[in-house]
Amino acid sequence: MAKITSMMDIGKRSMMNSQTALTTVAHNMANKSTEGYSRQRVDQVAGPSINEGRLNIGTGARAAAVTRTNNPWLERQLEKEGAEFKALETRADGMSKVENIFNEQTNKSINVYVADFFNSFRELANAPESTTARTVVKESAEQMTNEFKKVHGQLTGVQKSLDNTIEFAVVELNQQIKEIAQLNEKIQHVEVTGGVANDERDRRDLLLKKISEKADITYGEDRKTGMVSVTLGKTAILVSGSLHTALKTVNDEDNKVRIMYELSPGGTSVDVSSQISKGSMGAALDLRDHLIDDLKNGLNDMAMSIAEQVNAAHREGYDRTGQMGGSFFRIDGNARQPTLTFDLSTTVAEDVSRIAAAAKPGAPGDNTVANVLHNIQFEPMMGDGTTIDDFYNSKVGQIGILTQRANKGFEAQQNVITQLSNLRESISGVSLDEEAAKMIEYQKAFEASARLIKVADEMFDTVLNLKRL
Repeated sequence: MAKITSMMDIGKRSMMNSQTALTTVAHNMANKSTEGYSRQRVDQVAGPSINEGRLNIGTGARAAAVTRTNNPWLERQLEKEGAEFKALETRADGMSKVENIFNEQTNKSINVYVADFFNSFRELANAPESTTARTVVKESAEQMTNEFKKVHGQLTGVQKSLDNTIEFAVVELNQQIKEIAQLNEKIQHVEVTGGVANDERDRRDLLLKKISEKADITYGEDRKTGMVSVTLGKTAILVSGSLHTALKTVNDEDNKVRIMYELSPGGTSVDVSSQISKGSMGAALDLRDHLIDDLKNGLNDMAMSIAEQVNAAHREGYDRTGQMGGSFFRIDGNARQPTLTFDLSTTVAEDVSRIAAAAKPGAPGDNTVANVLHNIQFEPMMGDGTTIDDFYNSKVGQIGILTQRANKGFEAQQNVITQLSNLRESISGVSLDEEAAKMIEYQKAFEASARLIKVADEMFDTVLNLKRL
């Protein structure tokens, strides 16, 4: 009798195991397209055996755990390469915008406007008494100063675009660290009783990857509680157990976005922007604060050099009325961005006859100063000993090289991510064909278990009917 009952118990447990396995298969198939999901399997182990005299009789199988198929090393590699991929993507996008500003094939570049301005003095030297030539000088000067301001504004626009990228990334990051803190609590609740929070761990791993794509983070898991702590840079603790601290953004005196971290709720905030060097935020900060600032500083240097050199020569000459020439340009060298103050002097803007072309007063046809002003274009007036043209062309060449390097790096990294993602999919991804085969296998096992119970029931009836025979 005991052995028949044991057969029923084994059949019942086997049916339950098959049902659990089928449920897990259904869960896998439902999550085929879920980002970051790892395929799950039911681990079955043999049940404890029972001694029957000299015999050791087995008691079937039991479901020990539902585990996820996951390669921690590969996940870390995907996280690392994903951060580099997002950084290169942001850099390539930003460099493309900068390159469009200086694209000489579609735009009339600054050096063309500069050349037109100095060439207008050559035309004035050919006809020093001509009002038309003087008007051309004035108009070319205005076009040149306007182009400096326009390019400066376009570069500021790219910086604003990068600021928007940073602000959006901070908003997303705050949502993700909040969810990680919530998942920490769920994982601890599930695993403290001996279970395994597979789905929660998959989701948490995915969120950690997404955060690392934005900025450089470090994290570690408490083996006792299953919770992770996340730190941004070196000092900003974003997640600690079930608690999290959100980042904030503020604008500095240059109207640039800075990333702030509160040391305590409602307490002192510290700027952690300098601690972020990786991911999309790190690339955006680097482009904004280094490359684009360097280009804007180059524009400032060019504007200041042109204004100082032209003004110095212009003051030595005499205009058509016989007066000494004053400043041709006005520019505020103490301003944060001198380019924005680069304009024609009010005197010249209002009266083109005040443009100095002669070296002596009352000397019609004297073009000495006009020739001097024309030749300034070819003088090494920049701080590094180069001409305006060479200085500008070096900047354009630098932009072209950096853009090409960023695009090639982005394409290469995209291939790396594709290969790693395919490898992860082959290990942790869900194959519908494989799950369908498993479903049929567990279905047949379920039917066999039911058949075993039916046989045991028939044997039990046979034993009960012995008394009637």
